[in-house]
Amino acid sequence: MAEEKKNIQEREITQELQESYLDYAMSVIVARALPDVRDGLKPVHRRILWAMWDGGYSADAKTKKSANIVGEVMGKYHPHGDIAIYDTLVRMAQDFSMRYPLIQGQGNFGSIDGDSAAAMRYTEAKLSKIAEELLLDIDKETVGWTPNYDAMREEPKVLPAKLPNLLLNGSEGIAVGMTTKIPPHHLGEIVDATVHLLEHPKASADELVEFVKGPDFPTGGIIYDKRAITEVYATGKGPITMRAVAEIVPRKKEGKEPASPSTSGASRGGQFDIVITEIPYQVNKAELIMTIAELVTEKKIEGIRDIRDESDKHVRIVIELKSDVPPQKVLNQLYNRTDLQRDFHVNMLALEDGGIQPRVMSLKDMLEAHIAHRREVVKRRAEFDLTKTKERAHILEGLMKALAVIDKIIAAIKRSADKEEAHKNLVAHFKLTAIQANAILEMRLQTLAALERKKIEDELKEKKKLVEELELLLKSSAKMTALIKKEFLELREKYGDERRTKVVATGLTEFREEDLIPAEETIITLSKSGYIKRVPPSIFKSQRRGGKGLIGSEVGEEDFLSHFVHGNTHDNILFFTGRGRVFQTKVYEIPQGSRVSKGKAIHNFLEIPPEETVNAIVTYPATLSKKEASQLLAMVTERGLVKRTPLRDFANVRRNGIIALNLKKGDQLRWVKLSSGSDEIIITTTQGQSIRFKETDARPMGRTAAGVAGIRLKGSDAVSSMDLVTKDKAKDGRLLVVMQNGFGKHTALSQYKVQKRGGSGVKTAEVTAKTGPVVSAHIVTTEEELFAVSAKGQTIRTDLKTVRVAGRATQGVKIMTLNPSDKVAGTICL
Repeated sequence: MAEEKKNIQEREITQELQESYLDYAMSVIVARALPDVRDGLKPVHRRILWAMWDGGYSADAKTKKSANIVGEVMGKYHPHGDIAIYDTLVRMAQDFSMRYPLIQGQGNFGSIDGDSAAAMRYTEAKLSKIAEELLLDIDKETVGWTPNYDAMREEPKVLPAKLPNLLLNGSEGIAVGMTTKIPPHHLGEIVDATVHLLEHPKASADELVEFVKGPDFPTGGIIYDKRAITEVYATGKGPITMRAVAEIVPRKKEGKEPASPSTSGASRGGQFDIVITEIPYQVNKAELIMTIAELVTEKKIEGIRDIRDESDKHVRIVIELKSDVPPQKVLNQLYNRTDLQRDFHVNMLALEDGGIQPRVMSLKDMLEAHIAHRREVVKRRAEFDLTKTKERAHILEGLMKALAVIDKIIAAIKRSADKEEAHKNLVAHFKLTAIQANAILEMRLQTLAALERKKIEDELKEKKKLVEELELLLKSSAKMTALIKKEFLELREKYGDERRTKVVATGLTEFREEDLIPAEETIITLSKSGYIKRVPPSIFKSQRRGGKGLIGSEVGEEDFLSHFVHGNTHDNILFFTGRGRVFQTKVYEIPQGSRVSKGKAIHNFLEIPPEETVNAIVTYPATLSKKEASQLLAMVTERGLVKRTPLRDFANVRRNGIIALNLKKGDQLRWVKLSSGSDEIIITTTQGQSIRFKETDARPMGRTAAGVAGIRLKGSDAVSSMDLVTKDKAKDGRLLVVMQNGFGKHTALSQYKVQKRGGSGVKTAEVTAKTGPVVSAHIVTTEEELFAVSAKGQTIRTDLKTVRVAGRATQGVKIMTLNPSDKVAGTICL
C-alpha cells in the first residue's frame, strides 16, 4: 500500500482536466472526425478500403458478404462497433451520397427516401474501379505505415490516392470544437484545375474557378452565384445555394395533346403540374414530400391539389395544382418553405502536415496539398522501382557472366561437396556477388537454350534503360511534374463523365411575388356581400349605349356589385371600411375569376370583421416615384365631411387594419381617392346637387382626424359620389352623371364654378322617378369608355362619344337598359 502511494503524483485538477480534454479532443480530431487532405479519408474509411484491398475484394473479383468485410475490418484494424463500420461501408456504396462511389454494393443499400440498408448478412460488396486508384502502388513503399490497435499487424497512415478524393467525394464530420463540410466535385474539372496548378503554381483562386465551376452533387440540382462560389473557394468557407430542378408543365388530358405553356398562362393559373426531377444534395425525398403535404394541410401553401411520387431509378415528384393559382407563385413558395432550396454551408477543414494539423483550406490549398502528396508518392514509387530494377539488373548481369563461361561454372559446381561450398566457389573464382551466386545456383537448365539467353540479354538492356529513366525522373522536377500530369489526364479520360449539377452565374435575390406575376391591367369587382375577384378588361366587349350588356358576375339574388375598380396586378390595394378603417394587400393576391364567376369572400384575404363593409377601394403603385410619394388620400363621408391624409401614412398597414378616419356618430366613410395635392374636389349628392372646390381648402390631417365639412346637405339628401378634377381635365373635362335607372349625361366642367367648401353647391341633374337618384359621377373626357355594372351583375362598356352632352339641370339619356327589378350599382371610366 505504501509502495502504491509512492507512485501517486499530486496535480492541479484544472491542469489534469485540461490535458485530458486536449488528449481526447485531438484523438477525435485526428483519429475519427476529420479527413486527411492527402487521400480525403477518415481512419474508418481508410481501414475499410485497405482491408478490402488486402483481402482481395477487388473490382474484378466477386462480391462478398458485407458481414465478412465488417468482421475483418473490426478484427484487424478498427476496434469499434460493427454498426459504425457497416454504416460507413453503406454510405461509400450509395450513388446518391457519393459522387464517385468507392464500393460496389449488391443488395439493398438504402435509398434517397432515407430507407436503411439491409442487414450486413444480406448484402455483398467489393471495391469499385475508382477506389482502386486510391490504393494502387501501396505495395511499393509509397506511404508510411503504423501498427494497428493490438500491434499485431500494420495499417497505412494514408493511401497513395492518385485522385484528389477529398474534393471528388467531399466529406463531413463533427470534431471537438470544429466541423468539416466539404462538397463533392466533378472529376474532370478538378483534374483540369490540378493540371493548371501544376503548370502555373502561382495561379489565383479566380483562375482555378474558371476550371472548377462549383460543387457537383450526385443528386444534380442547381447552384447559384459564381461570385459566392469564388469566395468559398478563396476562403474555404461560406454558403452555396442549392435548388431542385423543377418544371411547370401543362397537365396532359386524356386523348388530347397538352397545350404549350406560356409565361402569361402559367402566371395566371390553369391546368398545370410542377414536376421535380432533381432535388438538392442530402435532402430526404420522403421527408420533403411529407413537409409539402403538411404545409398544404396547414394552409401555409395554397393551390396544391395532389402530390405524387412517381420516382423509379430517377426522382420524379409531381405536384398537381388547382386551376385558379399561379404555378410559378406556388413553386417559389415551395422553394421558400421547403428543402427544394437550401444552403450548403461549406467549411473546408482537413488535416495536413501528415494528418495531424487541422486547418481550413482554400481550393488552391487542397490542390497544392494533393499535388505535394502525389510528388511524394511518385518519388517513393520511383525510388522503390529503381531499387528493384537495380537488384534485378544485378542478377541479370551475374547470369550473363555465368552464361559466358557456363562450362567452367558447371564444373565448379560439380566439384563442390554441397550447395554452400558451390556458393563459395562461385563467389571466389568468378568474381560474383553472393546474390548473383544464389541466382546462378537456382538457374534452370532451360536457361542455357539460345532463346532463353536472348531473353536475359534483352531484359538486362531494358532494366538498364529503366534505371536510367528512373534516375533522371528523380533528378528532374520537370519530369516529375510531367508524369503526375500524365497520370491525372489518364484518370480524366478513364473516369470522366458529365457534370450533374447546373451552375447559374447570377445569385438568387430575395423572392418577390410580383416579379413572377405579369404586370397587366385588371378590373377588380367587389359585391355588397364581400365577394371579390379580378378580371382583364378585354373580356368586356364595347357596346352601343342603351344595350342590355353582358353578364359580368354571378351574384346572389340579394347581392349586387358595389365596386368596380381599375388597377395593375403589381399595385397595392387599400380597402376602406364604413367605420373608417383601412386594410391592404396586393392586387395579384385577389383571385382571378372569369366574367361570370362569383369570386371569393374578401374575408379569406383580409382580417376584416364581419360587421364591417368595404366602401372604398384605392390602388396605387407598389414602388412610388418622388411625385407619387407626395400624393394624398382625399376622403369623403356619407354626410359630406372631407379629409386629406398623406399616402405615406398608409405605408405600413397591419393585417388587422389601421384607423384611416375618426367618424362622427351616424356617419360612415364612403369615398377615398388619390390626389396630387393641388387638384379640385367635386362632390355629388343623390338628389342632384354638386359642389366643386379646391382640395387645398381642406388642410392635410393625420389618420385619426375627423375631417371638415365639404358640402352642406338638405333634408334626406346624402352624398352619392366624389371625384377629383385634375389639372389636365380642368379645361376640357366633363362631369358624367349616372342615375339608378340607367340614365346618364355629361356636362362641361366650365358649368361648375369653383366654390368654397361647405356650401350647398349647384344643380347637376334633374332627378325624377324616371331617372332614379344619382348613383355616381365621374370627371371624364370623350376619349374614355364607360363601364357600368348593374346590381344583378349585368355590365356594359360604352364609348363616351356616344353619350350626349347636356346641361346641368337635365335628365340625360338612356345608357343602359335594365330589367324592372334591377338598378345601376356602380360605374368606372377608363
